[in-house]
Amino acid sequence: MKIIKHPLFLSMLIIASLVYFAKLLQVPIPKLITFYLNDLVCMPVILCITLAMVRYFKRNNTLYISLIVIVLITIYYSLHFEWFLPKFHSRYVSDWVDVALYFLGSGLFYLFQKRLF
Repeated sequence: MKIIKHPLFLSMLIIASLVYFAKLLQVPIPKLITFYLNDLVCMPVILCITLAMVRYFKRNNTLYISLIVIVLITIYYSLHFEWFLPKFHSRYVSDWVDVALYFLGSGLFYLFQKRLF
């Protein structure tokens, strides 16, 4: 479980949580951070948790998430949060910048997963 104890993962999780609670408590923060920071760290956090779970259940700390699986998970999140949910819930807004940030975050995870985790 060294992934979920890694300082980079913990930093992303804390930052995402702070932004979420700042929005919830209506604390004024810059719009760039409000609208886009969590979209950037979303996929690395999800993929780190996924990798930790796979390693735990398979009992193999040498496993990594392949590029195709990362792309498929990112496509799923993009379609779900940027296409499907905006059609049914007013809370969600379709934004192609979010999709680009999901893929950027996934790409960064892919580049660094073997070096850091």
